[in-house]
Amino acid sequence: MHRRTLFAALAAPALFPAAGRAQGTWPDRPIRFVVPFAPGGTTDIMARVLAPRMTAGLGVSVVVENRGGAGGTVGHEIVVRAPADGYTIMLGHIGTLGVNPSLYPRLSFDPVEGVAPVSMVALVPNILAVHPRVPARNLQELLAIARQRPGELTYGSAGNGSAAHIAAAALGHAAGVDWTHVPYRGSGPMANDLVAGQIDFTMTGGTVVMPLVRDGRLRALGVSSAQRMRAAPEIPTIAEQGVPGFETTQWYCVVTTAGVPAPVIARLNAEVRRAMTDAEVQARLAAEGAEAAPGTPEELGRTIRAEVARWADVVRRTGMRAE
Repeated sequence: MHRRTLFAALAAPALFPAAGRAQGTWPDRPIRFVVPFAPGGTTDIMARVLAPRMTAGLGVSVVVENRGGAGGTVGHEIVVRAPADGYTIMLGHIGTLGVNPSLYPRLSFDPVEGVAPVSMVALVPNILAVHPRVPARNLQELLAIARQRPGELTYGSAGNGSAAHIAAAALGHAAGVDWTHVPYRGSGPMANDLVAGQIDFTMTGGTVVMPLVRDGRLRALGVSSAQRMRAAPEIPTIAEQGVPGFETTQWYCVVTTAGVPAPVIARLNAEVRRAMTDAEVQARLAAEGAEAAPGTPEELGRTIRAEVARWADVVRRTGMRAE
């Protein structure tokens, strides 16, 4: 997987009282930016788009640290258990914050109450992409193969609870077919095996698969958003191919440890929003099928709660589990 070119810096730092100190400023040392998945996936790409801009605005290094494992719960726990000082943040997404509370009901930490919302970052439609050896040229042909050979088609994901796991399991349930999940330790290794023909398909973000589709190494059959992507209008939606109402759009956000003082969260939010409203960043994301969607901590908190409820029902109905 080739890496994305990251963007130049902007913005000057402002000062806020540091947590637990009578004097001084925040931030006054590097900030740890945890990505709970391996390098190469959409979560990693988003964090590496944000980090240089936040570094420039905050005046301290924002250092991306990949801590994958157990569907994102390894990196997630690091953030929950960090000191509540704002020096540890995470690039969370639909899986870690929306699905994992139901997929991993016995976690030793609270995945929702243990973090403080900072800002939504972006929305990313899932693209259903198959290896060229799979004969299907559209969704209905893929579903026909799945019905003829129950459980034989394999789909890859970045791990249990990842966006690709969620999307493909939900599609299988909606369409009434069975296919087999193959979890990886990140989207990069998964994409490599898909290109090599070790698995049949994936259903993940355009930032991962669109370069491979454009190179002819994968074939795109559908997109999970309600409307076609502006960057690839030739790819039909899942809904218009016989699965009415189907929509599973990934969302990505920044969170920090619960208990971080409000002024620090406000500063982090300002820097995320500054980065994501930059025209160059938006254009680059749009080219990959992503839409910048920064907002307030309160808006993100409401989204997380709504998504936890939504995906608890999906996990129950599909029987989705952490293999």
